[in-house]
Amino acid sequence: MELLVYSLKGIEFEGKILSFNVKTRSGEITILNHHRPLVTLLEKGEAKIGLENGASKKLEINSGFLEMDDKNNLSVLMD
Repeated sequence: MELLVYSLKGIEFEGKILSFNVKTRSGEITILNHHRPLVTLLEKGEAKIGLENGASKKLEINSGFLEMDDKNNLSVLMD
C-alpha cells in the first residue's frame, strides 16, 4: 500500500509499506494491505511503519487523522 504522512513541517514519509500501527481514539490498530476504507482520529503515541524490506520506521504522533481509501492509499495528517 502507499503511505503519505504529512505534518506542519511538510511530508514526513512517502512510499510503499506493508503495515502501519498506531493509537486511535478507539484503541490501537494495524492497517494492512487492502484494509477497508477508514477515517479515524489519532492519539498521542508512537506509530510504527512496516517497510517492504522488513525494516521498520517509527514516528512520534501528538494527534492527527488517518484515512485509508478504497484504492489502497493511506494518508496521515499528524501534529
